[in-house]
Amino acid sequence: MSEPGAASRALELLEAVARIGPGATARELSRTTGIPSATAYRLLNVLVADGYLVRIGDLSGFALGRRTRELAGAAEGPPQLAEVVAGIRGRVRFGLFVADWPAGTLRLVDRDPDHELPGERTLLAHPHASAMGKIMLAAQPELVPDRPRALTRHTVTAGAALAAELRTVARTGVATEVDELRSGRSSVAVAVRDAAGGVVACLAALGPTGRLPVTDPDLTALLRAGADRIGGLTGARAPGQRGRRT
Repeated sequence: MSEPGAASRALELLEAVARIGPGATARELSRTTGIPSATAYRLLNVLVADGYLVRIGDLSGFALGRRTRELAGAAEGPPQLAEVVAGIRGRVRFGLFVADWPAGTLRLVDRDPDHELPGERTLLAHPHASAMGKIMLAAQPELVPDRPRALTRHTVTAGAALAAELRTVARTGVATEVDELRSGRSSVAVAVRDAAGGVVACLAALGPTGRLPVTDPDLTALLRAGADRIGGLTGARAPGQRGRRT
């Protein structure tokens, strides 16, 4: 990408991925930027090879890579976040992810490098079906969709049932999913609170149904401790009983 024109077009593609979000397809990016398909495909491959973009787990599209997030400065949060989460990953067999929602939609700010996340675009688009999304919806009920979509036969779509579950999540700071977003996958997520007590992020473990025990108190305690440390990076505190440490 030594030619000025190629560099400019590569930047256009990066900006388009940032606007569209994770899962942006080559066709969408070509149409959005007006860059011919053949040129867009070539530049996208270069950006992936250089670490500025990544292909999401199910290969359906692209997301911003680590080098782009590093250039952006704050997209991954405080530098210590990666160190904190890496320490927790060494104690579990499951994928660990950190998400927040600064613009009212889920955003992954720390991805597990050893565990793919198939269906990432679906996860971000349908928060009612994921543990991470339920943490967000419990904190911001105005974001609950009017007509939740059934993604599997286990997805909770009934308004009363979903509302009751979200009230429990708001009270406990813990959310779970079992085969609700994708058959065969389960997750448990714990909220992270800011200094004022507001829920601003979550730490989640994801793994195969039957292997990831969503009601295991030891796993929940480990996630709470992790959320406490993540919150501590910015003077926040983890959910749970006041003064309790796990």
